[in-house]
Amino acid sequence: MNIWAHRGCSQRHPENTIESFTEAIRTEVAIGIELDIQLTKDGKLVVIHDERVDRTTNGIGFVRDFTLSELKNLAIWTGNDRIERIPTMEEVLDLLETRMRKGFLLNIELKTSVYPYSGIEEKIVDLVHDRGLQDSVVYSSFSAKSLMNLAKVDSEAKLGVLDAKVSDCLVKAKGLEYMLGKPDGSIALHPYWKEIDLAKEELENRTVRAWFSGHLFPEKPTGTKMDMSKHADKGITDVFINEPEVYGVNKV
Repeated sequence: MNIWAHRGCSQRHPENTIESFTEAIRTEVAIGIELDIQLTKDGKLVVIHDERVDRTTNGIGFVRDFTLSELKNLAIWTGNDRIERIPTMEEVLDLLETRMRKGFLLNIELKTSVYPYSGIEEKIVDLVHDRGLQDSVVYSSFSAKSLMNLAKVDSEAKLGVLDAKVSDCLVKAKGLEYMLGKPDGSIALHPYWKEIDLAKEELENRTVRAWFSGHLFPEKPTGTKMDMSKHADKGITDVFINEPEVYGVNKV
């Protein structure tokens, strides 16, 4: 089972922050990190999950209504008397680039299902290609249109279809493969872990990266390990989890 740090080590540290990503690297547990991107009012790529800043910062309002400078003035509570700030995608790549060149992976979720963020696909592809990191990146979204836009910018991009049910992921993936002329099975499925409503044999030997729910970060560590064999038996190949550090050291 491949383990990814969901929004970084987001059980013990504030999600989608440099702190949570640094911990994901330090523990050497995950094969990669999953994060979320949106655009600011002035067109900058920032890493944050919710369309609003209310839950994770001391601000109120929609990400798209703030300039980058304004977002950088918002504080993220860490629980240890330190303040984190919403990171830019450039800052995250500054942290991860050396590691990614050695095989560490990054799943970039485009938060485009509520607001389409015109141009976000071109911006993220250009940034990734400028650094030569495209082989280490997977792009995912709940928006099939956004994935189509991204594939038109980078026909070789690795894609993952997000949805709740794995059956819905499969329908979307097949449709995208047909429209984009991609090989059957080339697009990964990213379902909610509780919604594996197809038998393993029906998943066509695809990569299935199941996601787990987020938290009102940070929360007390659980230290609890799941029985990964149960997930593997359902055809799940990878998991995006909040507390990857409890699973030991990964050699990747």
